[in-house]
Amino acid sequence: MATRAFDVKPLFAEPYFATDISDAITPEQIDLLKGLEMVDNQTNRISKDLYIFERKELRSIAKAVQNALDSYARDVMGIPQKFYVTQSWTLINPPGAGMHGHSHSNSIVSGSLYYAEMPEPPGNMVFERHSSYQQLELGPTNGQVNVYNTLKNVVVPQQGQLLLFPSRLQHYVEPNQTQQQRYSIAFNAFIKGKLGSLRDVSELTL
Repeated sequence: MATRAFDVKPLFAEPYFATDISDAITPEQIDLLKGLEMVDNQTNRISKDLYIFERKELRSIAKAVQNALDSYARDVMGIPQKFYVTQSWTLINPPGAGMHGHSHSNSIVSGSLYYAEMPEPPGNMVFERHSSYQQLELGPTNGQVNVYNTLKNVVVPQQGQLLLFPSRLQHYVEPNQTQQQRYSIAFNAFIKGKLGSLRDVSELTL
């Protein structure tokens, strides 16, 4: 029996935003970031300082990140409000270490910055479609994966690249398969400005 013609159209999409800010990162900043005091964080390591963008030595990086957040709010989300970085920290994935699946609470947009040379392979960031228990697992067969049914999407990080994405998205980092350290910065951002409507008594100033 012949298949009837049909249309398939997207209802909603989830963005990830990528830009190169290599020009805002100096060798001295790379050395400073690599030398920060670290503590254990399950399988990888996290900086003891969880507000690194407040350091004056990292001002050019923080400014480039803020410019990217401004673009994300204006050009991707189309909103008049501004984002600001809440917490920011460095991560090191030693050989064999990845990052467990997680999302970021108390945040709207999160980001990753790959400020140093990446190992090869670089340890991809994997975004998962579902973030909660699934009673039925309906995965596509080989060769039938598309934007509507894929259960995950992979982002291959590059040195100097800044990624922004919705904080609610579940994601993890593949294990580091090399003998090199894998360095990155992560951060969260929240919104400031007025939300809602005065006359609808839903106004909120943040």
